[in-house]
Amino acid sequence: MLPFNRRTFAKLSLAALPGIALLPLLSQLEAAENSDKAPPNPNSKVAGVQLGLNVPYSFADSKMSGDLILKNCVALGLGAVELRTQPVEVFLGLPLELVNSKKEAENADKVRQWRKSASLHRVAEFRKKYETAGVLIEIVKVDGMFQMNDDELDYAFALAKALGGRAISTEISHQKEELKRVGAFADKNQFMVGYHGHSTTTPEHWETAFSLAKYNGANVDIGHFIAGNNISPVGFIKQHHERITHVHLKDRKLHDGPNVPFGEGDTPIAEVLRLIRDNKWNIQGTIEFEYKVPANSDRMTEIARAIKYCRDALV
Repeated sequence: MLPFNRRTFAKLSLAALPGIALLPLLSQLEAAENSDKAPPNPNSKVAGVQLGLNVPYSFADSKMSGDLILKNCVALGLGAVELRTQPVEVFLGLPLELVNSKKEAENADKVRQWRKSASLHRVAEFRKKYETAGVLIEIVKVDGMFQMNDDELDYAFALAKALGGRAISTEISHQKEELKRVGAFADKNQFMVGYHGHSTTTPEHWETAFSLAKYNGANVDIGHFIAGNNISPVGFIKQHHERITHVHLKDRKLHDGPNVPFGEGDTPIAEVLRLIRDNKWNIQGTIEFEYKVPANSDRMTEIARAIKYCRDALV
């Protein structure tokens, strides 16, 4: 994805959004571009609810650099992210060709060997870039945790902590022994792991994970939840809010229906955000952008629409 400067992006995205006064904002952005001063930090905490974005996944570029991810987030006004480890590891020296390539099985051992000797001392530099720009790395997405050996799991938790995260996220397993093993590392580190569910994930799957370790948690994808379970996720969130690290925000239709633009599906996005707001829970509302970009639009514009939808729900 190509980077956007703030004024160009504002024209692309905000012009399509009703109810926003464009001219004052564009004037501010133009003044900022022509100034030697640093741009203002983004703020996506709305009525006490931290809105974030799953990156670089939502930008549809698994090899996007940490710098470009940050630039796009600042352009979008986002002050928090769920960040996959790959951009950080590439920054630390992992060869880019080992990231999400078609030779995943072959490269897994190469990545494992690289991690054995990887130094985390430069993670502070990566983290500082984000925090200086006003973007918090609250959630660290770690792929393939159940295939990691013990040393790799220690590495993953150390990396997440060094980035300033408060939780790890990873795809859920339906194998009790796998949940128990990763949960033991979570308990040892006193660091939450939010297991991400899909439409095949039931409340019982998460409740099994909760029973196996104190720091086993849930990353509830509310779009997948309603598409697969055909019931609102609100009851589950109320019951288990202390175990929920963050919710993924997307809009899907019932009965395994498709992803659609926010507000066009059956997912109670606004209700969930207001529930978090009213109870002052420390649960990030993380947009995971998955619906098809319309032919007359672009991804950044559509992400901006999703952010606006969430902001409007909270004010």
